[in-house]
Amino acid sequence: MKILLTTSALILTSLAASVAYAAPVTEMDSSIGPVLTGENGMTLYTFKKDKANMSNCNGGCAQKWPPLMAAGDATASGDYTIIKRQDGTHQWAKDSMPLYFWVKDTKAGDVTGDGVKGVWDAARP
Repeated sequence: MKILLTTSALILTSLAASVAYAAPVTEMDSSIGPVLTGENGMTLYTFKKDKANMSNCNGGCAQKWPPLMAAGDATASGDYTIIKRQDGTHQWAKDSMPLYFWVKDTKAGDVTGDGVKGVWDAARP
């Protein structure tokens, strides 16, 4: 009985760890259709000047478009990957494109960053 409980505890701990580090992204219907959001319900965006697995939004850009950060021990899964930013931190990406928030979105479901300067798009499922 003790071995079974210990084994079950280890399995549950492993499952909890893998769930805890899954990409913190959900889907939401918005005024422009389905979009990806962070756990806080805020819309995520992609930047057309980024390259696959590389963010080109740093410094002042990242202050206006905060990256969806990933913990150093997070693990990628499915369409979601983790890229290393210029400053050495880690950021979540979907289909190799880094994901960002927009500081002018004030509530869950806002999509005010979609189309900004023709280079920002709401991330889609």
